[in-house]
Amino acid sequence: MISDDHTRVLDPENDAAALKALTHPLRIRLLGLLRQDGPATASELAVRTGESSASTSYHLRVLAKCAFVTEAEHRDGRERRWQAVHAATAWSSRAMAATADSRAYVGLSRRVQIEHLQTSLLRHEADLADGRLGPEWAEAAGISDLLPRLTPESLTELREEFQRKLDELTARDAEDPRAAQVVLLVAGLPVAPPATGVGDPS
Repeated sequence: MISDDHTRVLDPENDAAALKALTHPLRIRLLGLLRQDGPATASELAVRTGESSASTSYHLRVLAKCAFVTEAEHRDGRERRWQAVHAATAWSSRAMAATADSRAYVGLSRRVQIEHLQTSLLRHEADLADGRLGPEWAEAAGISDLLPRLTPESLTELREEFQRKLDELTARDAEDPRAAQVVLLVAGLPVAPPATGVGDPS
C-alpha cells in the first residue's frame, strides 16, 4: 500500500516519530475532527473537545511536525487555522505488530474509532429528530453485527472488495447535491474459540 493525496500509510520502520505522536488520544481526536468537519483553529477545537486552547495548540503543532496537519487559509490574521493533510490513515496490521509504539497506536486508534461510532450514532439520531436529515436517511442507515466464519484470505478479500465498491460509489455521488457525509466504521476482528478447561466435557 502506498501513500497518496487521500491516505497516509504508516510504516513502523520509517514513521516511528509519527506513530509515537498518534499514541496520544487527544491528537487522534483532533485529527479526526479536522478530517470530518474541515479546517479549524485551536480555540474552536478546544471548545469541541473540552480542552484548553493551549493544549489543543500544542498538540496541533506536534501533528504538524509529523505532517498530519498543515496550516489552512486564514479567515483573518488573528489565529492560525489548521487542516488535515490526508483524509485517512492506513497501515499494514502485520507490519504494525513490529514495535511497542505501533501496537499501542493500533489499539488506541481502534478504541477511538469505537468512541467515534457512539458519538456519530447520537449525532445521527439527533439530526433525524430535528429534521436536519430527511426520513429517507433513516431507512438507508444502519448498523450490522454479523458473525460469519471466514478464512484470513476471505476476510482480506471482503475488506478489499468493500473498499473498491466504496470508492466507486463515492466517485459516482461526488457531484450529487443529495449526498451527505456518512460515518462508516468497518471492523473485521477474528476471535479464537473459547478455551476448553481441563475436565470439561467436549
